[in-house]
Amino acid sequence: MPTFIIEREIAGADRLSASELKEISARSNEVVAGLGVPYKWITSYVAGDKIYCVHEAESADVIERHAREAGFPANKVTLLAASIGPMTADA
Repeated sequence: MPTFIIEREIAGADRLSASELKEISARSNEVVAGLGVPYKWITSYVAGDKIYCVHEAESADVIERHAREAGFPANKVTLLAASIGPMTADA
């Protein structure tokens, strides 16, 4: 399944409380469960006024549907071309 990076612009994202992040996560999980199509939330990173999410889905349209139904912005959705890390140098 294709993997996407989603950039969400949320003012003060880095100041969201643990409780607020828990609520956001629960809402995302609820929407994923109701999509009726293959979808997997891998992880998210909170930095400054943005949350960067890594999700697997059939298409960017499904990513945008998830965002719409969850009430989250999806300001930029980018298909990953490759994944590299320190071990890539040893391959």
